[in-house]
Amino acid sequence: MAKIMPPALRRGFILEQLKNHGNISTKEIAKKTNASEITIRRDLTKLEEKGLLVRTSSGAVKNSVMDNFFAYDDKINQRKEEKDYICQIAAKFIAPGDVIFIDCGSTVSFLVPYLKGIESLTVITNSLAITSDLINHDNINLILIGGEVNNKRKAIYGYSAMRSVDQFHANKAFIGTDGISLSNEVTVYNVQSASITFKMAENSDEVFLLCDSSKIEKNSLIKFAPLSSIDYLITDYNIDSSLVSKYRNRGIKLIHEK
Repeated sequence: MAKIMPPALRRGFILEQLKNHGNISTKEIAKKTNASEITIRRDLTKLEEKGLLVRTSSGAVKNSVMDNFFAYDDKINQRKEEKDYICQIAAKFIAPGDVIFIDCGSTVSFLVPYLKGIESLTVITNSLAITSDLINHDNINLILIGGEVNNKRKAIYGYSAMRSVDQFHANKAFIGTDGISLSNEVTVYNVQSASITFKMAENSDEVFLLCDSSKIEKNSLIKFAPLSSIDYLITDYNIDSSLVSKYRNRGIKLIHEK
């Protein structure tokens, strides 16, 4: 008997199908995930409650706001000042000769201007935008992860990309997220980005999560990493001071000042 896809992966799969096709049927998703139609209807209800889709009599259609979770060009223009502030702090942890992973998140892309003067730096990334910005800098040994291209997110994903990441080890990983909370830990909306980001974190000595304050104590769809996997949480000046204490009490090195 085929194994039922776990709930988080199943709901991520539903969103991917909606992103690609615009609509889905309960019967089709049940067949592809080896779940019952009743289970899929429950999934659709939960996703509708989050505003990610609109249910129909036979399945669901994509909610237009869902595109924001996938479109790089939209996300890069949100909270630009805070993202730049975060990356100014993060850049202080990067030294000449470092080997670093950078994922495809919009926040970590603001690291690029601060990398261009660091000598003998190796950058391993699945971001096409970051690759384009760094490709002409001789001080940087640039490694682009191979795999399937997602045009909307301007990134490389898929099984080949996972295997490609596994070939490398970095002393530092700089990653983003869609949400982090003390109860549900580190969460994202996209199952593809979750897989690559977690693999980068797994293959690094230190992990730096770059996250603007609007995402702190916010939960997204897929839990992809425990708080214990994060060495540093770097955020902006708008974070509530009470949250700083709570996260530090959980052993997180939270930094929000330059």
